[in-house]
Amino acid sequence: MRRPRIEEKETLTVEEAISLFGLSRRKFWKLMKGMDTIPFLAMYGSRRLIIRSELELWLQNHPHEKEALKNGTYRKTAQEA
Repeated sequence: MRRPRIEEKETLTVEEAISLFGLSRRKFWKLMKGMDTIPFLAMYGSRRLIIRSELELWLQNHPHEKEALKNGTYRKTAQEA
């Protein structure tokens, strides 16, 4: 039996999620520590697992956070200024 590729997995480790979505490790951990409730996080004992579909939905609904996580800072567009 072969191991599933990261793209096929429904639950990811934090490091796999960071790698798959091309996020900044430091910013992602900072985001998770700053949130009261994390809709895409599932705890399995002391392990943190990321629910891929929930993270994709959260990133889609929070485009400014997605931009900040990828590039480090959020840049306003000309329409927002």
